[in-house]
Amino acid sequence: MPRYEYRCRTCGDTFELSRPMAESSAPADCPSGHPDTVKLLSTVAVGGSASAPASAPRAGGGGGGGGCCGGGCCG
Repeated sequence: MPRYEYRCRTCGDTFELSRPMAESSAPADCPSGHPDTVKLLSTVAVGGSASAPASAPRAGGGGGGGGCCGGGCCG
């Protein structure tokens, strides 16, 4: 079951809840009982492993691609 992180607007505490995806946007009371909470945006790591080092970005003009995504026009 996915875990979602929330922050209490009253006391400022952050907490996590495991709940079904269908209930991810449902209101959640903080552990102190305050009802005014907001769901935080979580990041998800895709691929790789904890033991593999991240590859460093290449320095220089790098080629290929064209367009802004390829760096050709964003100089």
